Amino acid sequence: NSFVQSSRTCGGTKISSPVCLQMQNNDDGSDEINPFLSAALAVALTTSLTLGSFAGPVMADTAASATQKYDGFAEYAKENQMEQSDVGCFINKCGDQTKNLFSNPRGIKGVSCLGRCKGEQSCATRCFAEFGSEDLDNWLSCTIEENECVKVPKNIDNSAENVGYSTAIKKFEPSSLVGKWYKTDGLNPNYDLFDCQTNTFDFSDDKKQEMDMGIFFRVRRPEEYGGGFWENSLTEHMVVDAKMPDEPNPTGRTMHTAGKMYGLKFNENWYIIGESDGDKDVPPFKLVAYKGHTLQGNYEGSFVYAKEPILPSAAVPAVREAAAKAGLDFDKFTRIDNTCPTTSKSLNDPSAGTGTSTTDWVDLVVGEGGVIDWVVPGWRGEYNK
Repeated sequence: NSFVQSSRTCGGTKISSPVCLQMQNNDDGSDEINPFLSAALAVALTTSLTLGSFAGPVMADTAASATQKYDGFAEYAKENQMEQSDVGCFINKCGDQTKNLFSNPRGIKGVSCLGRCKGEQSCATRCFAEFGSEDLDNWLSCTIEENECVKVPKNIDNSAENVGYSTAIKKFEPSSLVGKWYKTDGLNPNYDLFDCQTNTFDFSDDKKQEMDMGIFFRVRRPEEYGGGFWENSLTEHMVVDAKMPDEPNPTGRTMHTAGKMYGLKFNENWYIIGESDGDKDVPPFKLVAYKGHTLQGNYEGSFVYAKEPILPSAAVPAVREAAAKAGLDFDKFTRIDNTCPTTSKSLNDPSAGTGTSTTDWVDLVVGEGGVIDWVVPGWRGEYNK
């Protein structure tokens, strides 16, 4: 497939704009309904441009976006009813990324899946597990953060991230983290409770002030959609503030990480608020509390590391006490399922979602989270209810 930018009739629909998306037929005779998609995309863009002419300049700030502070993308979408997307930006500024993503139906399905989530994190994680790819990451980075083709909140209040924990261990030794740990219990269902979670740590510098963290977890597919799971393997880079006494650290954080995940920037502060090295008959554990933010908003949580898939009962009293001192209730933590059954096969499949029927194309364009939802957010009037 290829994208063409010109002033023409697309799929039978005349667009009075220099921006036109058309997917050419494949030479291999595949059964994707490209002519239909071309027409549907044209309708989406036409609708966007038409509504945009009544809404004023697409790029103009509204009073709400200019003055209000928001806790993230989901709240912004609900409170502000979203703003018109800059349709031309998808091609003029992110043309290569858009072409690469939309050349494969899997890419459109990923975008549609994320659109239905409306900023809800656990839903978005499932979308990335099923449809994630480098093309999707690059498209989100270009269209949302780098060029604001999709309008996002500009005045996010991240102050909650900078409120630390006074009980964080003052002289934490990062070498005690080296090796493999199981996440056994977690507090935040959106971030902490995925199945089969292991993290591995190793130093990445000679001064032993930075670490690479290997992340592995499973994401369940709901039973009503057939069950099963996707496996995810990621890497994050951690900076150990506890080993940098001369560097500013107003929150007293133990470690921090920043970077991009799934195409979007994130920042996260970690606090080790309890630990055991195995002495005094208390099995090894680390109790971690964290606070961070992405465009989807501020988030925080807490989890327990142990050397076994289930936190040993002998460690529970010490974990409970450390949590209480930090203002957390261990009774509100949930045990993570680290049984990792092998009775079913991982659903990970790079070719998944590449076959698409005519009905699928209709849903991907005008269905919830589809193409029109991205270029004309709230076109059904759902934000006016």
